[in-house]
Amino acid sequence: MNQITRPARVAQLPPRERIVDAAHALFMEQGITRVTVDAIAAEAGSTKMTLYRHFQTKDVLVMEWLRLLTEHYSAVLDDLAAQWPEQPAQQLLGFAQFIAGDIAAAGYRGCPFTNSLAELADPQHPAPLLIKAHKQRQFERLVGLCEQAKLPGPEAVARELTFLLEGAQVVAQNKGIADVGEHLLDMVRARISR
Repeated sequence: MNQITRPARVAQLPPRERIVDAAHALFMEQGITRVTVDAIAAEAGSTKMTLYRHFQTKDVLVMEWLRLLTEHYSAVLDDLAAQWPEQPAQQLLGFAQFIAGDIAAAGYRGCPFTNSLAELADPQHPAPLLIKAHKQRQFERLVGLCEQAKLPGPEAVARELTFLLEGAQVVAQNKGIADVGEHLLDMVRARISR
C-alpha cells in the first residue's frame, strides 16, 4: 500500500476492496474527518448503500483502514528481515529508508497514525488503542533488531531511532527543513554505526 500516491483503480476488484482502496487514497490525501462516505463511495465507483453493506459505519471503515496500515508497516519489517537475514543493522536502515521514501513523496501529509490520533480525539474511539498497540509492537521490533546488532543499550537506541523516525515525519509535514529524508538516513546511519 503506497502511502501517498493514489493506488491504481482496478475495476475487477471486489466492491469491499475498492472501498478500502478509495478510503486509503482519500484519508491519506485529505484526512479522515474531511472525507465523507459519499466521497469514498464515488471514488470507489460504488454506492453509499454498497459501502454500508460492507462497513456499518465510517468508523468501522476507518478501523479497517488503520488495521491494514499496521499490517503494511509490519510487512515492511518482515520483508526487510527476509531480504537481510542476520543483518539487523541493514534492517534498521531499511526501515528508515521506507519512512524516508514516504517523506519524500509528493503531497506528504505526515504520519497517518499521528494524523489519525489528532483527528479522532474521542477517548471512546477504538483507533487510539489500535495505534498504540501498533507503535508498541514496532518499538519492540526495533529493540530486538538493536539487540541483534549488539548495539550498546539496545532499548535506548531503539527509543532514539523511534524519536528520529517519528520526528522526521513531523518535520517533513510542517516543511520546516528541506531534505528531511536524507537527513534522517544520515542520522540513523550514524546512530547504528557507533
